Amino acid sequence: MDIGMIRGLGTLVVMVAFIGLALWVFSPRRKSEFDDATLLPFADDPEAIKQVEKASRSNKE
Repeated sequence: MDIGMIRGLGTLVVMVAFIGLALWVFSPRRKSEFDDATLLPFADDPEAIKQVEKASRSNKE
């Protein structure tokens, strides 16, 4: 095993991890979890949460 083979295997591992992560992030089953997570910065401000939810509803229409 030379350095080229090790680098090639490392690239393959990183590529597989990237594809797996992308599939996990863009999975429709995770959408509700990520939508809830987008509201975390506004957790202490109920008015801001209402505005963000209103904006997200208008974007869906």
